[in-house]
Amino acid sequence: MSNINKNIIRTALMISYIILIGLVVYGISSIYSYLNTGADRSKMLHTEVKKVEQYLPQMQWQPLTNEGRPMDQQTLKAIETDYLDAWYVKQVAYKTNTTEGITDYYTENSRENLHNIIHLNTESNTTIDATTLSHNPKLDFFSEDGQLAVLTDYDVVEYKRVFKDNKLIFDATETSDYRVTFLLEDGFWRIRHMVKLESRPFENQTTQDTLKLNIKGINYYPQATAWDMYGDNFNADTIAKDFKIIKSANLNSIRVFIPYESFGKANVDATKLDQVKQLLDLAKTEDLKVLITLFDFYGDYSVLDWTLTQQHAKKIVSALKDHDALLGWDIKNEPNLDFESRGESLVTAWLNKMIDLVKSVDGNHPVTIGWSNVESGEILKDKLDFISFHYYENLDDLSEAYTNLKSKIKDKPIVITEYGMSSYSGFWKPFGPSEDDQAEYHKKIQTTFAEQDIPFMSWTLYDFSKIPKEVVGRLPWRKNVQKHFGFIDKNGAKKASYKYISSKQ
Repeated sequence: MSNINKNIIRTALMISYIILIGLVVYGISSIYSYLNTGADRSKMLHTEVKKVEQYLPQMQWQPLTNEGRPMDQQTLKAIETDYLDAWYVKQVAYKTNTTEGITDYYTENSRENLHNIIHLNTESNTTIDATTLSHNPKLDFFSEDGQLAVLTDYDVVEYKRVFKDNKLIFDATETSDYRVTFLLEDGFWRIRHMVKLESRPFENQTTQDTLKLNIKGINYYPQATAWDMYGDNFNADTIAKDFKIIKSANLNSIRVFIPYESFGKANVDATKLDQVKQLLDLAKTEDLKVLITLFDFYGDYSVLDWTLTQQHAKKIVSALKDHDALLGWDIKNEPNLDFESRGESLVTAWLNKMIDLVKSVDGNHPVTIGWSNVESGEILKDKLDFISFHYYENLDDLSEAYTNLKSKIKDKPIVITEYGMSSYSGFWKPFGPSEDDQAEYHKKIQTTFAEQDIPFMSWTLYDFSKIPKEVVGRLPWRKNVQKHFGFIDKNGAKKASYKYISSKQ
């Protein structure tokens, strides 16, 4: 019995020894593989900037004519990635007055300067909220040993907001040139020196020549898929049928919306973008022009988010700018409603930059902003090609309000891109307007449009069965009112107001 136990123990020891030797061999091979393939940089980074695209300014390299060793594209891309990540962690550091991530992208000397700035800002309770929107680097030198690189980054567009004691004291946009020296350390292209060579005020884009707009239009969603018409819900046959109705109603244009998040944010959904092209094709068939409203349901505006929104707009505008059915670009629907929650200066600054971006990509189509009221019509008026606002107030005041705005903006068209009246008078609003009241409203407003020669786009073609909570919230009385603005009811019957969908019927 004792011999059997000894054999069992001996067998167990041998198995344990074999397992131990296997683990040692595996460990050595893993270390060897690690040393030959490089460390997993995504696990090394404190900020994890490799895992999520958070900073995507426009980047345009000048042709490679550098001194020293020739640069291959893989190395150039590595320098670009680390360079932009270095900007990102610096912006985060200045905004939060923390130093996380600085070590990954800056050498000891350069990070000492950053630490000093952060220390001074912390003591004075100062923070800097900043971003860069475009870079134009030129590689000047790449050392023969592949360990050092020098570039000059021209026309870097920078936007910054400076806060003192949590109060905004300064904001500005400037264009700067930088000389940047990199050292390759531990697999990172770390910045050794970054020197601002020159800085100058940013020059705004100019507007187009004076426009003459003949717009008689309507805001459009399919009846069954309001606010959610793309992706699996996209139905070209339904849209084609609706566009025939719009054309037969003596209208010549439509306004549609592109939601920011559902279209993929910076990584625009190619399938949905193709569906917008199909919509434009269908509009062209009926000789309808399309005003595209960008950034629907977007409401962040944080400065470090700007490069992502810029990429989103650039991809969409680039893809659609040459289409014959395109009327123009509405940067955002009713952004002034975000003034209270986000701050007017921040929202306006974002709009300002987005106007420049859209115009830099498409210089042939006009740009506007769909303000929620006439009072906001003067905001950024010098940057826009035509002014647009929405009107849901007393019709008796419309003529005076429009004339007053026109007296202040004499050289640009002014378009009312939303107006209408709900015909809901059900349980949640028993004394609301009837369909006859709605018809009288549209008859009266069309008279004003004709007298004042006002371009218009009404809200909307159909009554809707379903309203997403993101539109008006969850309250049933608000949702039910929103369902009944259409000229055609949910069963497809024309309401009394349809007679006045345009000035000529």
